[in-house]
Amino acid sequence: MRGGAARSRRVTVVIYGDYLCPYCRILRTVLERLRQALGERMMYVFRHFPNERAHPGSELMSIGAEAAGRQGRFWEMHDALYAYEAPLDRKALLAIAASLGLDMARFTSDLADPKLRKRVEEDLADGRANGVTATPTIFVDDLRYDGAWDFYSMLEALEQPVGARVQRTARAFANLPTSAGLVLLAAAGIALICANSPLAPGYQALVHAQVGIGPTGSVLSLSVAEWCSEGLLAIFFLILGLEIRREATAGTFSDWRAAVTPLLAALGGVVAPAAVYLAFNQGPTAPGWSAPADTGVAFTLGVLAIFGARVSAGLKLFVATYAVADDVLSILILAVFYPRSIHAEWLLAAAAATVAMALFNRWRIYATWPYLAATLGLWLSLHLAGVSGAISGIALAAFLPPRPVPNPRPLLAQAATALAELEHAERELKTAGRDRRELQQEPVWDWASRNLSAAAERLLSPAERAERAVAPWSSYVVLPLFAFTAAGVALAADLQAPGAWRVLVGVALGLAIGKPAGIVLATWAASRTGLAVFPAGAALTFLGAAFLCGIGDPLSLLMAEQAFQTGPYAAVAKIGVLTGSALAAGLGALTLLFSPAPVTQAKPD
Repeated sequence: MRGGAARSRRVTVVIYGDYLCPYCRILRTVLERLRQALGERMMYVFRHFPNERAHPGSELMSIGAEAAGRQGRFWEMHDALYAYEAPLDRKALLAIAASLGLDMARFTSDLADPKLRKRVEEDLADGRANGVTATPTIFVDDLRYDGAWDFYSMLEALEQPVGARVQRTARAFANLPTSAGLVLLAAAGIALICANSPLAPGYQALVHAQVGIGPTGSVLSLSVAEWCSEGLLAIFFLILGLEIRREATAGTFSDWRAAVTPLLAALGGVVAPAAVYLAFNQGPTAPGWSAPADTGVAFTLGVLAIFGARVSAGLKLFVATYAVADDVLSILILAVFYPRSIHAEWLLAAAAATVAMALFNRWRIYATWPYLAATLGLWLSLHLAGVSGAISGIALAAFLPPRPVPNPRPLLAQAATALAELEHAERELKTAGRDRRELQQEPVWDWASRNLSAAAERLLSPAERAERAVAPWSSYVVLPLFAFTAAGVALAADLQAPGAWRVLVGVALGLAIGKPAGIVLATWAASRTGLAVFPAGAALTFLGAAFLCGIGDPLSLLMAEQAFQTGPYAAVAKIGVLTGSALAAGLGALTLLFSPAPVTQAKPD
């Protein structure tokens, strides 16, 4: 390492580089300016990442730097290799070593030492483990730096003003595999505390406060809780839908049997808990069978995130797809068994909005705003129909257009031409004795910026851009707000009413036992008959995920309200939902805790 003697505000810069990479050579001049500006506050670490296929001889240069390091001259060799203008080969390497006054006999011998080659290979393996795919790749205080490589952009990142430090801290937290799940569960826990403490009046006033367009009671005047569960949650369903569509196109679900598996599991996950409930409840309490029907996908995926190392990506996708199908079935239950809450005429408007998005996709419209407008229309139509508008996010995910993977060569030519013209214009300004800051006033600046933006934009389809832009908001804003407004159920009910305990036990066991049993049995039966494919991975891990699918959500609470319009049973059923959810979460967490981590196949070099 180089520098870093300062005791305070020290920043570590790690570069994965290749001595024959032309871009590493350009970046070196920026790093020198940064070292001059920051002095001993900057610790510079270089790690070898030679790309022998693109730059033949680069591995030898890395070994040469390590050989010089054995004589205490690594950094001198490092600087000399990057400063050497002529094509670098073994002869040039030996000439550089001689100019540095190295012991040439020892240097030549060390070049053939397999230990030095192994040292370079260790850096390569370390880089791949950290996601390095090209050089130069920059890490600042253990976080990859993906910003601009110009001096002022990097200086701001290294100096870390208050805003940059807050952003870096947030990124470091977000990079933790469990961060999203912890935030979600913390928000739910705070909501429960608020709803069952002296803070309850204020909490209830907040979540039931009316916010909207128009007077109170208008179609767009909803409570804070409704906006979070029906409005903001559409963003979460958009992310789920994009993940499912990606897998259906070229991933796990490209096999129709794998795609149908979570759908059949959802059917079992609705029928089985209803059967468990009805085994305890007949007569006046029987209508509550629908309360344990729905899975709180946000909470389920939040708990799964905490066990990220033990749960494969394929299993998470299975759970997400299952939950979407489960939500659709729950909405159908509301429509069929509680028709008073459904306005079928608005479903036609929802269908029209969906058709509009399908046409936009067919016509290859890549602008985002037509899809957003149609999604808003779909959301409003579903809301007026009495169906949760949150599922409009699924429709948007289904119809946001993908684009064929572009050929990088024309894009590289476009970007290189734009930057070369900027560089040429800058040289002309210097020759004329004018300030380089005037470059922004030249016509070439606007032309180059538009071409660079177009090239960068082409790398991502509208669906991919939407996912990148929205995913962090979904994890750290939408879901915590939803949890805070949805989980605050008062733990108070009349358990002395006739049959109250049967309702509580039926709902709780329906969620904690019936739902995972239905998922496992339906999946097993379908795979045995060849209709479906059992999700890959350990059976114990799948069982843990099935238990977590017993966590209920606000739709379960709505089912309880719809089932018991009068009497004390609705409040009892809600407590049953919370009890069953807690039991399911505990059983799922315990099962996952003792399940083996998924085995991943090592990728060949």
